[in-house]
Amino acid sequence: MAHGRSTDTAQAGQPGRLTVRATTTDDIRVLTVSGEIDHHTGDHLRQALDVSDTARPRIVIDLSRVTFMDSSGINILIVTYQTVTEADGWLRLAAPTDPVLRILQLVGIHDLIECHPTLGQALAA
Repeated sequence: MAHGRSTDTAQAGQPGRLTVRATTTDDIRVLTVSGEIDHHTGDHLRQALDVSDTARPRIVIDLSRVTFMDSSGINILIVTYQTVTEADGWLRLAAPTDPVLRILQLVGIHDLIECHPTLGQALAA
């Protein structure tokens, strides 16, 4: 797999709660999320997922370091999925931790948004 531009735009949400690192690989925006996604930290993730200035957005969200996600995170994923789909792009999820995967399966998100066991598989799909 060829690697493209990689720029670190890590932002500190609430210290110790949520960090989002954005990179670009082969014109795919990769967001590596660490911490908890809840109603306190959701705005930080929502801002990182803003695609208003992107034509045909292609996004992979690496969830391998997310320890918790509530309905706020689910809503952010659904809205982002709808936004990128309307812009003729796509959204994929990568490497969710067991607790996050259970939530995704419980609410049926894994049927709506492609979910892959590894970041590499999400990028190659």
